Amino acid sequence: MSTLSTEDYIALEDQYNAHNYWPLDVVITRAEGVWVWDVEGRKYLDCLSAYSALNQGHCHPRIVRAMVEQARRLALTSRAFRNDQLPLLAKELCELTGYEMMLPMNSGAEAVETALKAARKWGYTIKGVPDDRAEIIACTGNFHGRTLSIISFSSEERYRDGFGPFTPGFKLVPYGDADALERAITPNTVAFLFEPVQGEGGVVVPPEGYIRRVRALCTRHNVLMIADEIQTGLGRTGKLLACEHEGVRPDVVTLGKALSGGMYPVSAVLASREILGVFGPGDHGSTFGGNPLACAVAREALRVIVDERLCERAAELGEYLLARLRGIRSPYVALCRGRGLLVGIVLRPEAGGARRFCEALKERGVLAKDTHGTVIRLAPPLVITREELDWALERIEKVLTIGNRRGP
Repeated sequence: MSTLSTEDYIALEDQYNAHNYWPLDVVITRAEGVWVWDVEGRKYLDCLSAYSALNQGHCHPRIVRAMVEQARRLALTSRAFRNDQLPLLAKELCELTGYEMMLPMNSGAEAVETALKAARKWGYTIKGVPDDRAEIIACTGNFHGRTLSIISFSSEERYRDGFGPFTPGFKLVPYGDADALERAITPNTVAFLFEPVQGEGGVVVPPEGYIRRVRALCTRHNVLMIADEIQTGLGRTGKLLACEHEGVRPDVVTLGKALSGGMYPVSAVLASREILGVFGPGDHGSTFGGNPLACAVAREALRVIVDERLCERAAELGEYLLARLRGIRSPYVALCRGRGLLVGIVLRPEAGGARRFCEALKERGVLAKDTHGTVIRLAPPLVITREELDWALERIEKVLTIGNRRGP
């Protein structure tokens, strides 16, 4: 146990670290599976999974072993030289998902930036859009990262405030409205970027048939369909990729988070040879993108998803979780929505915001995070058992019933 207290660590962070987050006041020091322990020795069930980066659970022994063994042998070459892990990850990821090519990066935002660059260059070199006229359509309520170009098409004002001027070439349409998308498409439209479920936007599930309609529109108008599966992909919603719920194959998919099981920053863009083939040497790159340590970790993380049938587990337990939550009689809850083990509890305005409920859950040993002020997001690691889920649900029900009072 640490010699510093929770308050000591919080004071140090507040003094020396930029205040770009507002975390719950718990200081975690170790973790295993779905459980984490703070510096005082208190135990919590993680119902956030680092925004779905920990689908395989904390410190999965197979992924840890792969990381340690690779770190002892070779960590980084840069892309100036080849390494013996990148080709294997590329082959295994493409075979698993059915895409022809992948491009490795580090963070989810980098993967999105890569997809945007690929779409624009594809538009100019393949579709024939006039130079510097390419348009990319995104959705209101989106969250694709925090770079300057990505916040340029955010509809959330607090993500944009103080960061202009913004990158041109983007337009927004309402999420889930295929008619609005069709009206927005012009001859200069090169891509439509969307999330199959808007996680940060409040766990918003689009209407049934929306993704199929988007696919049809993009095909008809020769527009690239780009699915941001960084949070929804790799089993989180009960399918390997969330678009599979409607039997749809996007032209481009971005992956991240769980691609490494939360052990290391790894992301990737998946697409056809025609699309990713627009990049030539020097067009795009990253010193750490595709490094052997990242690739070894990602290879094992993918094998864990398949071997432990985490997609199937998320589908089964997600259905159970939603049913249990919808059975709770609470004066604070407006509705519960989600897909797989990505669930949002939408609170009524009179509930006084979701933050206080998350703080009350923390006091009872459950870690969850509010989003958009009024939604409690639940996304436990996919390795969670029915018994562990019941343990969390018992505490969630008490907090939703009595509000933020500690209770018995």
